[in-house]
Amino acid sequence: MLPTETIRTLVEQACAAPSSHNTQPWLFRAHGAAIELWADRTRALPVNDPFDRELTVSCGAALLSLRVAAAAAGFGARVDLLPEGPGSDWLARIEIANGAPEAGLAPLAEALRRRRTYRKAFENRPVPEDVMWAVEQAVAAEGAALVTLAGESRQQAAELVADGDRLQWDDPRWRRELAMWMHPRRAGDGLSVPALAAPIAQAVVRTFDLGQGVAAKDQQLATASPWLGVLITVQDDALAWLNAGQALQRALLVGCQLGLQASYLNQPIQVAVLRPRLQAVAGTAGHPQLLIRWGYSGDVLPAASRRAVEAVLEFGAG
Repeated sequence: MLPTETIRTLVEQACAAPSSHNTQPWLFRAHGAAIELWADRTRALPVNDPFDRELTVSCGAALLSLRVAAAAAGFGARVDLLPEGPGSDWLARIEIANGAPEAGLAPLAEALRRRRTYRKAFENRPVPEDVMWAVEQAVAAEGAALVTLAGESRQQAAELVADGDRLQWDDPRWRRELAMWMHPRRAGDGLSVPALAAPIAQAVVRTFDLGQGVAAKDQQLATASPWLGVLITVQDDALAWLNAGQALQRALLVGCQLGLQASYLNQPIQVAVLRPRLQAVAGTAGHPQLLIRWGYSGDVLPAASRRAVEAVLEFGAG
């Protein structure tokens, strides 16, 4: 039986993981020495993410964070993925026990609070090859791969990002969904906007197609990023999405340790018609799950808002 405060601490660290639109679509249920991870589909994005692929990736990132937190606390962890099969909301069971922590994870804990989704332009300096290799190895450790896009493939990917922006912003349903997740910071989730400006920002996003301007900005971000890569998996199912999320978070934490931050240009993956084109640009038979830009941030951003632990953690019988 784990002490209640220990479970709370582990789950709080798990919740530092990134999620699409900062929806934080996870629930944790503690039973004795086990912590279960469940998908909270009430926080799904049916327009942006109709198959809950990104929702599952986000939960995978939280799972990796929980493994890191457990290792840093000196615990071993045995993980059982999809205990009831791929159609269930129950995504993982993590048995926490005294014993050897998972190798290589404990040192990543200090990066849990320093990692940011950095949406601004990165500093104009290259990412060294040894740093790229370390991040690629982190992805590989969780059963995925990271394909670097450079030269013509980078330009083509940037054009797909712009195409994705225009297609998404042209859809009133997508704009309404985005506006719904634009919240004042005190809400604890979503895309933070100043409280006084929130109603105006939501109205503008719902009403106007800003796709051309956003497309130009994002295309420039993709083109100018020091490192642009596609995270891919062999399969494209719930298990692969969970592993992609774990690979993502492990890579983000390793990158953060080495001075990198990252953000996402996932439009060519979110728009179904563009996903095969990104796959072709990457020159891979694998399935693109995330398009990630990496670099060195020019400033330190505040952490994204998070829901209280009480909102995502339940205790059951041991």
